[in-house]
Amino acid sequence: MNEIDALLTEERKFPPPPKFVANAVVNDPAIYDEAERDPEAYWAREAARLEWIQPWTQVLDWTPPHFKWFVGGKLNAAANCVDRHALGPRRDKPALIWEGEPGDKRTITYGELYSEVTRFANALKSLGVTKGDRVAVYLPLIPEAAIAMLACARIGAIHSVVFGGFSPDSLRDRIIDAEARVLITADGGYRRGGVVALKANADKALAETPSIEHVVVVQRNHGTSSEQISCSMQQPRDLWWHELMQKAPEGGDPVPMDAEDILYILYTSGTTGNPKGVVHTTGGYMTAVTSTTRNVFDLREDDVFWCTADVGWVTGHSYLVYGPLSNGATCVMYEGAPDWPDKDRFWALIAKHKITILYTAPTAIRAFMKWGDQYPARHDLSSLRLLGSVGEPINPEAWIWYSRHIGHDRCPIVDTWWQTETGSIVISPLPGITSTKPGSATFPLPGCSADLLDSNGRSIPVGGGLLALTRPIPSMLRTVWGDDERYRKTYFSKWPGRPDLYFPGDGAKRDEEGFYWILGRVDDVLNVAGHRIGTMEVESALVEHPAVAEAAVVGKAHELKGQALAAFVTVRASHQSSPELATELKQFVADKIGAIARPDDIIFAADLPKTRSGKIMRRLLRDIAEGRALGDTTTLADAAVVEGLKQQYESLEP
Repeated sequence: MNEIDALLTEERKFPPPPKFVANAVVNDPAIYDEAERDPEAYWAREAARLEWIQPWTQVLDWTPPHFKWFVGGKLNAAANCVDRHALGPRRDKPALIWEGEPGDKRTITYGELYSEVTRFANALKSLGVTKGDRVAVYLPLIPEAAIAMLACARIGAIHSVVFGGFSPDSLRDRIIDAEARVLITADGGYRRGGVVALKANADKALAETPSIEHVVVVQRNHGTSSEQISCSMQQPRDLWWHELMQKAPEGGDPVPMDAEDILYILYTSGTTGNPKGVVHTTGGYMTAVTSTTRNVFDLREDDVFWCTADVGWVTGHSYLVYGPLSNGATCVMYEGAPDWPDKDRFWALIAKHKITILYTAPTAIRAFMKWGDQYPARHDLSSLRLLGSVGEPINPEAWIWYSRHIGHDRCPIVDTWWQTETGSIVISPLPGITSTKPGSATFPLPGCSADLLDSNGRSIPVGGGLLALTRPIPSMLRTVWGDDERYRKTYFSKWPGRPDLYFPGDGAKRDEEGFYWILGRVDDVLNVAGHRIGTMEVESALVEHPAVAEAAVVGKAHELKGQALAAFVTVRASHQSSPELATELKQFVADKIGAIARPDDIIFAADLPKTRSGKIMRRLLRDIAEGRALGDTTTLADAAVVEGLKQQYESLEP
């Protein structure tokens, strides 16, 4: 039996546009060979893009499964993101261009960011926060979120950002696990025209978090609106952000941090039970996010960079805050939903701010497809020169739609694979070098080493297998907070006797030209009549049908096949669901990738259950297909979606 059967073929191939190659930041393919010959020398050159307080004495100290990068080196992350630009030629350059969902706006230059970050760093020190203390951050996507993170980094405090959409229970569990001393939150934030009452949620969590000594509250509309969001303040624990900032002085020296000192803890999304805190350190993380922001996004001085992720996720940490700001980029932040007040909000923002680089998720792209081509067509998107995809594998047809309707067939697409644990991009095109295939993340980046293995650890040159990273990269997690054994078991025990092999939990395939195609979580691979089928390939086949915007495929028990396929499908706004379309889709999949992959069930859905980060919760769909009680739904964006699907599916049962 194959580890994973590779069913879907993709022949379309797009070389980088010649005009793009000529001016690309990286356009010499020799970079791959140089990095392969001496990866430590490659990463040392990339680390030199940062300002170091003290040079390192050893690039890599590797005793599997543990490793240290830039041993003996000292630096400060906030100083690299703020000070060296604010105290130099970029002082008046916009660092953050922020727009709130109601339409309020702020532009913060690097000079102003320096003032804000140093003052809040001094405010934290006035509350007794010192190097190594943990600070929880629970904010909407407002500038204060980035300022709080950078202020923590400046004084050596460890930040733990919790997405503002998470429940009080999720916040409580993360505070308890990290033993945070301070919580930074807001009275509220805006989402789809309504107010998310963050302080009220925080108060529920704080009833069971004895480690918290102070709560700093941002007044979301302070100075911008007469309408303030009501919230209760508990004295003397609770303090207003703006009042602290009025008292705090500007300036002060950043704390020198050892390269292996912890920068932040980030709890992986969708966790249930005991939270899993991924630990990232300073020197290696900053090296890799600085390098990949420059090289993967072809970053130039005049770019306006928009990573649409919230800072509650690793993408927001790496490619909204630390990576772009360390490169001195101008970053766009948008607080709200992409469909508020209408389904063209993203495209209006791009036209208004002349955004040049857009980095967003396949989930969003498929939603845009579902809503219709007319929304991006309303706006001038000619400022865009590069598009990116992140979060999960992108279906080939979604890739083509993105290229055609957003990039107008002139913008290279960087389809990036990485995860919370790797900290930075691992597999991706370099847009000035790499020819791309829709749906493929292409090749490991210079300095990164990956392979496809079977369950015995043998390499699979062509076909489907288990993705493995065979060398550590500087930004990889160092441990799980407070549980190093969990770190070993989760990431370095897939192949017994090989603690040097990191298993990210994903399956992938490699074609004859060496292109990597991520097939999704190995947990989602199905065993259908002896065939190992990755759900991503069946979903991609479905999305290729002109009526389909999004699909999620799960397995259900079958007495003959072992497992059968059930497909939950969302149709585009221009089409209607019907029994005839369901029959047509089953045959379409069979014709496209083989009869073995024909779904037994097609269930049409107005929406699919997703986490607040946009990932489809296939676990809940499996519960529905198997007729089980629904599992944990605390991380869902809209729990009503699941219940509606459950009732619809049960009505189909004989």
